[in-house]
Amino acid sequence: MKYKSQIPNLFTLLNLSLGILAIILIFYEQYGVSSILIILAGMLDRMDGKLARKFDVVSDFGKELDSLCDLISFGVAPAILMWNLNLMETGDIGIVVTLIFVLCGTIRLARYNIMEFDGVYMGIPITLCGGLVALMSLYSTKFVANLNFILVTMLFLSYAMVSKKIKLRKR
Repeated sequence: MKYKSQIPNLFTLLNLSLGILAIILIFYEQYGVSSILIILAGMLDRMDGKLARKFDVVSDFGKELDSLCDLISFGVAPAILMWNLNLMETGDIGIVVTLIFVLCGTIRLARYNIMEFDGVYMGIPITLCGGLVALMSLYSTKFVANLNFILVTMLFLSYAMVSKKIKLRKR
């Protein structure tokens, strides 16, 4: 059954679709909905890998597709969301932090794609970091955000994605 091999990729493309919709909604200042779409994309991202393993259809194509989609949904979308919602107020510092977040997420994904997996992930996954930024953004839509906290947290998450010192075991 060939269609089974495409089910995980369909979930991956839905993840990407939610990430793109989140970016579009940022232009309409729908920050809360954008945050929720990024979080939902994270749930789809979690499911695509599980489905690929369940159906025994893990492939290099699926891995590359997943990384490209993750960069948009959990790198670009949350960074732009936080930029528009809070970091714009910090000027050049906000621009730098926004760029650093996306660049570190890109490096993390590229490194992951070329590594041999031995049950230990180096760095925190971009999905988790992007989801945390989306949660901070969602919080910021209801309450006054502390800009210094946001800047430091985004820099920490950026570092955490590329750090070789932070290791997570797969359960």
